[in-house]
Amino acid sequence: MAAGKSEIQKTAQNKKAYHDYFVLETYEAGIELFGTEVKSVRAGKINLKDSWCSIDAGEIFVNGMHISPYEQGNIFNRDPMRVRKLLMHKREINRLFSTTKQQGLTLIPLSVYFVKGRAKLEIGLCKGKKNYDKRDDMAKRDAKRDIERSFRGKE
Repeated sequence: MAAGKSEIQKTAQNKKAYHDYFVLETYEAGIELFGTEVKSVRAGKINLKDSWCSIDAGEIFVNGMHISPYEQGNIFNRDPMRVRKLLMHKREINRLFSTTKQQGLTLIPLSVYFVKGRAKLEIGLCKGKKNYDKRDDMAKRDAKRDIERSFRGKE
């Protein structure tokens, strides 16, 4: 790698997840992708907005993640909305499965990035927000923005 280049390259983030959920814990998982999908992800043609993770038969999958077909991919392109397998240790998957079943939490993809050339997905163990929680967050954000604005005005 080049001397000035960072080893972590972010390609997509799920901002809606932070608006709709409280993120309690985060985990890193590899994504099982085909060649043309990797090229599309590198180009940033990925949408995590309405995606979620499910655990089935001891394996974890990401659903609803849209990866646009690669323009030069022709016959090698896959279905953009296909269910993709995630790569995690069996122990972690079993712990996540028991936590989601007992406490009623959800697994939401938060971001996609590359580490040393490998695509990784950051998964959040999340609890849904109620409408009043969302309004609270917006009010706090607005107040913080007003305070910063007033400080900038005095300089």
